[in-house]
Amino acid sequence: MTGHHFVLVVDNDADVRRELAEHIHREPSLDVIEATALSEARQKVTAGDMRVDALLLDEALPDGDSVEFCMELRQRKIKIPILMMTTSQEEEVIVTGLDAGANDYVIKPLRARELMARLRAQLRTFENSEDVMLDVGPYIFRPAHKQLVDPGRGRRIHLTEKETSILKYLYRVGHKSVSREVLLNEVWGYNAGVTTHTLETHIYRLRQKIEPNAQRNALVVTEGGGYRLNAYAPVSEHR
Repeated sequence: MTGHHFVLVVDNDADVRRELAEHIHREPSLDVIEATALSEARQKVTAGDMRVDALLLDEALPDGDSVEFCMELRQRKIKIPILMMTTSQEEEVIVTGLDAGANDYVIKPLRARELMARLRAQLRTFENSEDVMLDVGPYIFRPAHKQLVDPGRGRRIHLTEKETSILKYLYRVGHKSVSREVLLNEVWGYNAGVTTHTLETHIYRLRQKIEPNAQRNALVVTEGGGYRLNAYAPVSEHR
């Protein structure tokens, strides 16, 4: 995984939540949000003012049906990984949850190493999808929406399709510099009518949108005959 992710743990058992939080916090790229009931989980996932990248959802909660909640999230087009936690080993229970939209099932009592391996696998798959949310400097990058969200200032920056593709490719190669020719081919394909000048124009417009200081390119850096995304630039550089 290349980014930081927030995992919502939903269980009304405080001991289970504490145990899961301890294991999740051991992963440097993961953080924990907790909820004790479906009503609280629904608010955190759907309100839009909190980032949730994965859901560990207990099947038996006091205020509703977790399987129906899973189905509700999928109907709302919320595509984050959902791992259901259950004490039942009955095939019908697991099949019903998977059919409702759960990505995986884990059996209680939980085996921590297996659970974390399953969670990491689901997050790796999600990270490569269009529905992921990525940290880029002070922004949350939402490729599916062609949008950068600045939570600190309460604003949204709308990107073109090409700007989104450029930012997404630079993010996914990590800290590496990408040559103009490679980036051009990745975003436009092998189109003989497109030159590096076209790429440079799009990079310039992207910088105009996302770089707070016009005199200093802190996020999209020119390097080694190409470009590199400084996705983990300190937030203080952008204030």
